[in-house]
Amino acid sequence: MVVLCRKKDRTMDIFKRLLVLAKPHIPKFIIAALCMLFVGATTAILAALVKPVLDDIFIKKDATMLKLIPIAVLVIYFVKMVCSYGQTVIMNFIGQRVITDLRNDLYNHIQRQSLAFFTNNPTGILMSRITNDVNLIQGAVSEAVTSLCKDSFSIIGLVALIFYRDWQLAIIAALVFPLTIYPIAKFGSMMRNVATRTQVTMGSLTSLLQETISGTRIVKAFGMEAYEGKRFANENEDLFKLFMKSVSIRAISSPFMEFLGGVAIAVIVLYGGYQVLNGSSTPGNFFSFLTALIMLYEPVKRLTNVNNTIQQGISAAVRVFSILDLPPDITNSEDAVPLPRISDKIEIKNVTFSYDEEPVLKNINLTVRRGEVVAFVGMSGGGKTTLVNLIPRFYDVVEGSILIDGKDIRTVTIESLRDQIAIVTQQTILFNDTIRNNIAYGDITRNEEAIIEAARAANAYEFIMNLPNGFDSVIGEQGTRLSGGERQRISIARALLKDAPILILDEATSSLDTESELEVQGALENLMKGRTTFVIAHRLSTISRADRIIAIVNGEIVEEGTHESLLARQGEYFKLYNMQFRDNGNQVSNADDAPAEETQEP
Repeated sequence: MVVLCRKKDRTMDIFKRLLVLAKPHIPKFIIAALCMLFVGATTAILAALVKPVLDDIFIKKDATMLKLIPIAVLVIYFVKMVCSYGQTVIMNFIGQRVITDLRNDLYNHIQRQSLAFFTNNPTGILMSRITNDVNLIQGAVSEAVTSLCKDSFSIIGLVALIFYRDWQLAIIAALVFPLTIYPIAKFGSMMRNVATRTQVTMGSLTSLLQETISGTRIVKAFGMEAYEGKRFANENEDLFKLFMKSVSIRAISSPFMEFLGGVAIAVIVLYGGYQVLNGSSTPGNFFSFLTALIMLYEPVKRLTNVNNTIQQGISAAVRVFSILDLPPDITNSEDAVPLPRISDKIEIKNVTFSYDEEPVLKNINLTVRRGEVVAFVGMSGGGKTTLVNLIPRFYDVVEGSILIDGKDIRTVTIESLRDQIAIVTQQTILFNDTIRNNIAYGDITRNEEAIIEAARAANAYEFIMNLPNGFDSVIGEQGTRLSGGERQRISIARALLKDAPILILDEATSSLDTESELEVQGALENLMKGRTTFVIAHRLSTISRADRIIAIVNGEIVEEGTHESLLARQGEYFKLYNMQFRDNGNQVSNADDAPAEETQEP
């Protein structure tokens, strides 16, 4: 009983929230409701005309009624046509407008979430929420509400007519309708359960599609086409089974309701026919009653199907609102102020951070002066990327603080903080758009001259102009029409155009071949000039001229210094250096033995 009450309360809460979204469209809904009222009224009037057609025209042979009734029928159908068109267009406008606004709200809310949210929610699942789930809600908002109102008006008019024609017959017919309450509720519950499982499976299928299509090179390289095909087939088969369950529920609900209607009609024909035979009723009166009763079946049946649609919509709305109700981890504080452009230093004080229970960073303390280049080295999983991700507040520290010019970054606006930070990562993120728009991403109003200047500084201008459409060339999804080095130089041009005083380079050249790395390195040198730079480097040769090199092991700073001083210390950096160059025969025993080419900036 408690569970049923909770489900009912949650359903009512969903309806209230959807009504809030529809509130601005109340005037349009009133017009649509009037149209639906007229549609319902005309349905009852058509049933009422059966009596004069039979009694006045066919039995009494009234010539005047023969002229008037066809005209009345034409007028009624014309009014019904106009009102049906009006309510359909208006209700679909309201439904689509509500869903469009809801989809925008959902997308914007997802964009405001922290990186932790995207780690915990696969891309395919989020895509399914924005597309499939929102579409199901649209059915509940427009189609279901339209049917509820229109069919309810029709039912009211027809019920009034059958009681007016013969209240005794109406009572007999009414005894059958309570029998429909349980199956309607049962079918609705079953449909809601199947709808929930269907959307979960659809989300998994979408996620699998996103992973395998974006990772198609790896799939092919490892010969896993058959394996991925089997995974997809299994998910698709589950979706097929759920779809067939949904079809089965819909298929049995309508015939079952039709059978109950047949029971009622059989009883009515038996009793009503007896009344006509003994003269207590006229044929016209009886057939008008029977017509109204038969016409009553259609709106009742549609309401049964509407219940299924509503249950699907509620199930989808629960999933959508579960995301909308999830507050972003990273937000502006109530008294947040804009951050002035950095003028002094960045301080990382006693910072500890963990994704779960085990700390990834432990009591980190570091001060970086404006314009200083600081490089982080260490084995994978040591916490280097996590540390630099705390600076733009992709995550918030668990303990300690990060200060820019003495201001805790949690006390300034996120927009002003990130406006001062440019990032170039190993995984270059580009969009299926023109090169111009990719470079100007973040400020698409920048003029052509500034974009070209950024491209030149990134050593990208020459290859861009060799493309068929120059800066107007569309680069494909993730820049697939460009080489790795070209994509990286576009990314660097984007960072140059932003002209942010703080720069984060997260293994920006580790995935490039030697030739591409040299081209990109020259662009990076232009980008780093005069900027406070944090470098995460896999290739130690690229950081030999950094002002400081920080070695991080298991989330802790174990040593720091220049390239030469750390080699002379023969500690963690020395070990990493030897490990990297061992295969090239360049292993060193001290700083004096270091290969000359490795101590110079490439």
